[in-house]
Order: sequence, then structure tokens, then C-alpha cells
Amino acid sequence: MKDSSIDAIDIALLDALQDDASLSWAALGQRCGVSAPTALRRIRRLQQLGLIERHTVVLRPERLAAWLGQGLTAIVEVALEQQGAEHLQAFEQRAVAERAVQQCYRVSAGPDFVLVVAVPDMAAYHALAQRLFTQAGNVRHVKAYFSVHRAKFDPRLPLPTAMVGDV
Repeated sequence: MKDSSIDAIDIALLDALQDDASLSWAALGQRCGVSAPTALRRIRRLQQLGLIERHTVVLRPERLAAWLGQGLTAIVEVALEQQGAEHLQAFEQRAVAERAVQQCYRVSAGPDFVLVVAVPDMAAYHALAQRLFTQAGNVRHVKAYFSVHRAKFDPRLPLPTAMVGDV
């Protein structure tokens, strides 16, 4: 890749996309002070650099609850029996393969992993726990915290506001 640096316009485009990835190229360009073709070219370049992982939609579970039920969110700490690199990698691969696992973090100073899990109900959580924590082995300890209220959820990464304001 010729130029792998990013500037204030790139940061502004990334910030705007985090707000609303459905904006048209013209709207993105206008918001960031560039033409629609420039916005498109820069965003494609940012994708090629690997800075944009994917475009997604953030759903509102409290609104979907009327049709799908409340669902259950759990934050789960997992400690493994053996922590060798191959054991950590094996558990991580199993965890990320589970559709119900929304987030998977390897952490230090405590458990080996922290997972954020979303399932329809307690029966589905028990089935997941059986597959992920019991059948596969090497799990020493599991501690689950079940959410009773979500006060905030924001997948945005904080970007340097000085650069966003420079556009």
C-alpha cells in the first residue's frame, strides 16, 4: 500500500461511520468537508488498511423483546485448568465459534477469559454452558453474572476529538 498514514479527514470519516454507517457517500463527504467521490475513495482505502472491520446494525433488544422475548445476557468469567498457549487458543476458538458469544476477551490478573453471552433464556444458557464449559474439558472455574438492566452499550472506539474537530 502506497500511503498508510491517516489524517484528520480519515478520522472524521471513521467517526461519522461509527455514528451511522448507512450515510450516503454524499452525506459522509458533506459531514467531513470533502466530496462524495473523495469520501468513497478514502473509505475504501481505510478498508484496505484494515481499519474498518465490517459494517453492522446495532439492534435495540428492549424493542425486540415484544417479538423475541427478553433474552438473557451474561458476563461470564472462565478460568482454565491449564493455561498453556495451545489450551488458551483451543478455548478461544471454541468460544468465538459459539453464536451466543458476543464478545470474548483474554484477560490477565483474574480469570483467563471474560465472555459476553446473549441467549434467549436460561435453558439456552445451560446448553451453552454444557457445550463450552463442561463437555470440552480444561475449564476449572466459571462465574456468571446475569444482566438485569443494560444502562449503556456503545461499540464505538474513542477517536482523537482534536483531529475530528480539525476538519
